[in-house]
Amino acid sequence: MNRKNFLKAGALLAATSIYSSSHASSILQTKVRVALIGVNGMGWSNLNALLKVENVICTALCDADNNILTKRQKELKDKSIQVKIYNDHNELLKDKNVDAVIIATPDHWHCLQFIDAIKAGKHVYIEKPVGNSIKECEVMVAAAAKSNCIVQVGQWQRSQQHFKDAISFVHSGKLGKVRLAKAWSYVGWKDPIIKKPDSPVPSGVDYNKWLGPAQKRNFNINRFHFEFRWFWDYAGGLMTDWGVHLIDYALMGMKASVPKSIVASGGVYADPNTAAETPDTLTAMYEFDDFNIQWEHALGIGSGPYNRDHGIAFIGNNGTLVVNRGGWEVIPDRNKMDAIPLQKAQDNGLEKHMQNFIDAIIKKDKTLVNAPIEAGSHVATVSQMGNIAYRTGKKIYWDNNKKKFTDEESNSYLAAKYHNGYKIPNI
Repeated sequence: MNRKNFLKAGALLAATSIYSSSHASSILQTKVRVALIGVNGMGWSNLNALLKVENVICTALCDADNNILTKRQKELKDKSIQVKIYNDHNELLKDKNVDAVIIATPDHWHCLQFIDAIKAGKHVYIEKPVGNSIKECEVMVAAAAKSNCIVQVGQWQRSQQHFKDAISFVHSGKLGKVRLAKAWSYVGWKDPIIKKPDSPVPSGVDYNKWLGPAQKRNFNINRFHFEFRWFWDYAGGLMTDWGVHLIDYALMGMKASVPKSIVASGGVYADPNTAAETPDTLTAMYEFDDFNIQWEHALGIGSGPYNRDHGIAFIGNNGTLVVNRGGWEVIPDRNKMDAIPLQKAQDNGLEKHMQNFIDAIIKKDKTLVNAPIEAGSHVATVSQMGNIAYRTGKKIYWDNNKKKFTDEESNSYLAAKYHNGYKIPNI
């Protein structure tokens, strides 16, 4: 190489190094600006987990309850985080300092706020269940498919390694033929809610905004904040609260699509005088071609199958694998296989889930998320089917070609009933 070419090569190398360094620096300096819609309970837990991810900042909060909203604003200010506050999610979605939103409002708001966020070009972390009806789930999947937005559903167990390891073992075939997968949640810490009279709307609460598409009713504290999940206007009880987490893994382990038939039995047995509408005790059986999936739940009882208050069991000819948030183990059937002692959880699923969401945003790759909208829709749909079987009180059959049930009573529950001028969007 002569001197002239050597100098050219050196200059080119230097320019390339400067570009590479500058490009890497710009990636490192990328900030994902997030906002939280629904700042109480799980929404607050979600945001705090997300703020542990590098290059994430919070710029805005939104809630219909100004009391909890200003409380959260102050808590962030105490951490030197300055945020704008909104009572209307549509106003927040106009904020150009927001790249992504966490939607953690009551279930009956999920569909509308999700689609509004997608239309506004925001990436979305949507709490489970994604929709409050089968129709809403279908609409949300269609909306996401037409956008470039990254969507992560709050089924954070999908980011925990021990759940992945457990499912890999199920798929290995070592359990033999698995004919039954059981999922359950026994919530011993939750007692029935005592009936309380209607009362004036608390100061600082925009009750009409909180109701949104739900039926107009007088304010009652039993229907507000955490307790909303026990009323059909807003949610689906334990089936769509814990069920979507656990049935999700039953479906995954069995590589299942949707059931052919569903039957469910239960009721309000713990305390007939409770204010709640959804069943505190329920068993649902989902029939597939050559196996069944069973769901059961009970409020006020803490000891469930295999002495676990929640979990999924894959019951095979050779043995049973039991997995929950604490870990997984294999219990042999009459020495047909070796036992595997408890493999304990080693990571924080929620924090890993948030990291996964941000990684997908920065890399602009929808396929990277561990809980895509399609998976969230799938399990929410199956959970809703269990509730519909309970509410009709009969064995119901699903026609997957027509995407509806074979009887009109069941089909009347396919779409949530919207009120107050709201309509389920057409996509």
